[in-house]
Amino acid sequence: MKLVNPLLIAAGLMLSSLPAQAKALDTAALEAWLKKYEAAWETFDAAAAGSLFTDQATYHDNVWKPVMQGRAAIEQYWRTETADQRDVDFQSQVISVSGNTGVAHWSAKFKLKSNGATIELDGVFVLEFDGSGRCKALREWWFVRSS
Repeated sequence: MKLVNPLLIAAGLMLSSLPAQAKALDTAALEAWLKKYEAAWETFDAAAAGSLFTDQATYHDNVWKPVMQGRAAIEQYWRTETADQRDVDFQSQVISVSGNTGVAHWSAKFKLKSNGATIELDGVFVLEFDGSGRCKALREWWFVRSS
C-alpha cells in the first residue's frame, strides 16, 4: 500500500505538468470572440482588435485587395479603417462551427465623421482559430449601402 500513494502522487504530478489541451471551437466560444470584436470596433480600439488574432494571422477584408499578414498589419488596418467612423453599431450571429472554423453573419452601421454619411455593411465572416481561441485567419465578404 505504501507504493500506491507515491505512485499516485507521481502520476498526478506528471499529468499536471502536461500542456493544457487546446479548447475546441464551439458556438459559445465563437459568440464570445465576436462580442470582443464588436467591443473593439465600437470603441475604435485597434490593440483590442489585434489581441483577438495570432501573431501571424491573415486578414482578408476584400477579395480585390492583398491579404494582410500579422497582428501589426491588422492593427494598422483597424486604425486606418475606423479613423473616419463614429457611432458604430455591430451585430453578429453564428451560422456554423466545424472543427476550428466558424462562419458568422454580421452587420454594422456607422456615420462618417468627415461628411455625416450613414454607412451600412452586411457581411459574412469565415474564421479559423488556433487552439488558444485566437483567430489565425479571417476572410470576409460584405456589401455596403450608404445614405
